[in-house]
Amino acid sequence: MNYKETKAAVTTVTYDKDAIEASTDNIYEAISIIAKRATQINTDLKKELIEKLDEFATYNDSLEEVFENKEQIEVSKFYEKLPKPTAIAVEEWLENRVYHRNPETE
Repeated sequence: MNYKETKAAVTTVTYDKDAIEASTDNIYEAISIIAKRATQINTDLKKELIEKLDEFATYNDSLEEVFENKEQIEVSKFYEKLPKPTAIAVEEWLENRVYHRNPETE
């Protein structure tokens, strides 16, 4: 998924409790689903960031030398400015883009 084009809030936002629990009728179940989705998003973003930063990796045994790479800094800054995975997960939840099911009720 493309998390870079999300409309999720970058700052703290107060959400309507009724809107969050609307699809499940249970706030705890809704929060659990959102948390699991946020974990998935965080894993995807972390894997993507590590892959991009590995392109800049230089392996040497000298501890005195520190290489600063402007592209590497720009990539890191870009990922720091993205909304948090929890905010992206809540946004997806409120827009009904998260598939969930409860096997106990089926």
